[in-house]
Amino acid sequence: MGGKICYVCGKENLDINEIGLTKKLLNRDAEIYYCLSCLCEHLEVDADVLLGMAEEFKAQGCKLF
Repeated sequence: MGGKICYVCGKENLDINEIGLTKKLLNRDAEIYYCLSCLCEHLEVDADVLLGMAEEFKAQGCKLF
């Protein structure tokens, strides 16, 4: 899944958490992605909140991560 670029800031090679969170929280069929910082700003939450959510989704077996 690597090689994705942040739609807002242009950060390259987004990690699995950034891609998974974009798909899970914004649009499962997303073709544009957000890095963690830009997603936090967009959703108005702290990075720790999003990273915690990512871990919860993984523990639940979410296939987006």
